[in-house]
Parts: sequence; C-alpha cells; structure tokens
Amino acid sequence: MKTLRQAKIGETVKVVKLHGEGAVKRRIMDMGITRGVEVYIRRVAPLGDPVEVTVRGYELSIRKADADMIEVE
Repeated sequence: MKTLRQAKIGETVKVVKLHGEGAVKRRIMDMGITRGVEVYIRRVAPLGDPVEVTVRGYELSIRKADADMIEVE
C-alpha cells in the first residue's frame, strides 16, 4: 500500500482509497480528493509537512497526517 505522503515530487498518482473516518474523511473528499482522481505532487515542504498537490486543476496543501490516509497507485 502506497500513500500520498510516500509519492515523489513530480509524480502523478491515482487515488485508490481513502482511509479515516467521519469528519476527516469528509473534509478530504470536500477538497476534491476522491477515488479515481489523479493527483500531481508539486512540492513538499522541507520538513515534509505540508505536501502541495494539484488536483482537479487547482493547487492544494495537505498535512502529512491527512496524506497518510490517502492510498494511491
């Protein structure tokens, strides 16, 4: 299982599954990250938090704790 946090800069990955429950999962889905969507890894902050991605045509910053909940391929 590979998570969004483990993806490399410049890589485009496809979301397979969202882990987590309740409000956290709902917030991730509200940001446009749903199963089947492609996510491009733009850059990662020096200490690994946050991760900046492009999803559905816009830039988004995600905390590494949230990025660990997103399974990709």
